[in-house]
Amino acid sequence: MSTTCTALIVPARLSQPVRTETITPSLPTLQALVEGNIEAITRGEWHAYLNEEGKIINLPANIRAGHLFRETGLYLNDIFCGDVVFLGQGTHGEETDVPDYLVGLAEDLFDAQLSA
Repeated sequence: MSTTCTALIVPARLSQPVRTETITPSLPTLQALVEGNIEAITRGEWHAYLNEEGKIINLPANIRAGHLFRETGLYLNDIFCGDVVFLGQGTHGEETDVPDYLVGLAEDLFDAQLSA
């Protein structure tokens, strides 16, 4: 049985809109979204997936994802490259819908209408 979750997807390319999308949060789906092997950043109720080799293979810097990380209080001295996928984290580490407050923060930061 597969479950779906609402993900917040923050593309590296500024010409592509930040969006929410219903996905099946499987490893192949996440790898396809970030265009390679994934690494995770976990913070409280959510985690983000990005391409673990993003800098090595010269994916574009993701300025918006870095800004969103900082606005949540996560200060990493790093540059994030490639598209980033945000999902919620359940009580046992399972994937859940991205938290509403994170979607709202992205809407405010990027002047986007993401929620229904």
